[in-house]
Amino acid sequence: MRTHRLLPLFALIAALPAAAQQSFPATLAGHAALPAKSFVAAPKDAPASLRTSGKYTTSDGHREDKLESIAGTSYLSAKEAPKPTGISLPFAGQPVQGFSGIKAMKDGSFWVLSDNGYGSKANSADAMLMFHHVKPDWKSGAVKRLASIFLHDPDKKVPFLIVNEGTQQRYLTGADFDIESIQFMGNDVWFGDELGPYLVKADRQGKVLAVFETKLDGKTLRSPDHYSVSTPATTPAAANFSTPVRRSRGYEGMAAAKDGQFLYPLLEGPLWNEADKKWENRDGREYLRILEFNVAKGEWTGRSWKYALESNGNNIGDFNMIDADTGLIIERDNGEGTADTACNGPARPDCQNVPAKFKRIYKISLKDADTDGFVRKIGYVDLLDIADPQGVAKTGGKGGKFTFPFVTIEDVDVVDAEHIVVANDNNLPYSTGRQLGRNDDNEFILLTVPELLNAR
Repeated sequence: MRTHRLLPLFALIAALPAAAQQSFPATLAGHAALPAKSFVAAPKDAPASLRTSGKYTTSDGHREDKLESIAGTSYLSAKEAPKPTGISLPFAGQPVQGFSGIKAMKDGSFWVLSDNGYGSKANSADAMLMFHHVKPDWKSGAVKRLASIFLHDPDKKVPFLIVNEGTQQRYLTGADFDIESIQFMGNDVWFGDELGPYLVKADRQGKVLAVFETKLDGKTLRSPDHYSVSTPATTPAAANFSTPVRRSRGYEGMAAAKDGQFLYPLLEGPLWNEADKKWENRDGREYLRILEFNVAKGEWTGRSWKYALESNGNNIGDFNMIDADTGLIIERDNGEGTADTACNGPARPDCQNVPAKFKRIYKISLKDADTDGFVRKIGYVDLLDIADPQGVAKTGGKGGKFTFPFVTIEDVDVVDAEHIVVANDNNLPYSTGRQLGRNDDNEFILLTVPELLNAR
């Protein structure tokens, strides 16, 4: 039926698809994985409570000390049909865990950031915050862990009560911060946090040097988990401009200027607009804020950009710069696995899992932002459609194609003029996107993408 002529002009405009974006090819050049069951001992001077991890992940929040007594299931499972991951908590030692930030080194190694623990502030008080130096062997597929650095606050720079407040080293945990992004600036390491949201500055040994609150337009942005918020806002209707950041939607990605002057933290969710009683959007399409922080001055510059999501409900995973003006951003949906692995075959009434459908890495331009501050999306590569003509994939490859169907893909950085590295956060023990009944490993893939990197 030809009904368009009956619609008013504005409705026709709203119904039109977004401007076509260019898709660029990606070819798998390397594939390696760190096993899900990778653990490291807590430092000898850490409290005894940190010798094990995951004790507070019971359904009602009570502490469970018996090792491997709490079965892990995919957090995307339907309650009526939980998908087991084959791994149970608590753990002996600290899990190296899923990675939520990556920096490429010139020697082929990478610094990666462990996620904060088990999905929330409430259940991660025994999960230590740490970052690691790792090196994949693209030929064998193994990943070697070279070092692990634990965040600690002996000088009491953190301005609020922490879990290990009364100890000497004051090791930080996932109940203190949810650090999701990492940058090396001179002798310092910077982390973007979701709970405040905050920026955390540390030295190369993990000692906290400073904590910065977030400011936009002269106002402090807070989430319901900010230390000064006594009555957390749990719904949009309860939000106000003192807590415009949605829970767990603080800084997910954070790029750094190539000249070392600025950090560009990127919020994972839109801000709450109290005047309109809506999450920030343009013509119904939600957008995220990229802020600018002056590293030398330790101040927010007041500049910001906007990143339009391709679909409301999408999330970003990481953000790193390519050069002075362009960068890479992971945008993904909340599905995991393929049609075969998401529900163990054809869809069933008791299976509400949604396969991965949208997993992209966008190249964006800050310089070419429009008059409203929206960055230009130059193009993307599709992580569900990666060419593998040489059969490089250790798993996940079939018929010359390879897919990266994880719910939380949270690591991307430029390796050289032709390659990027991508890795997943395996949400130990809560994700099973690669194989039913088996928790995902921490996978690293090396992609050949010269067309994307050279696109303007």
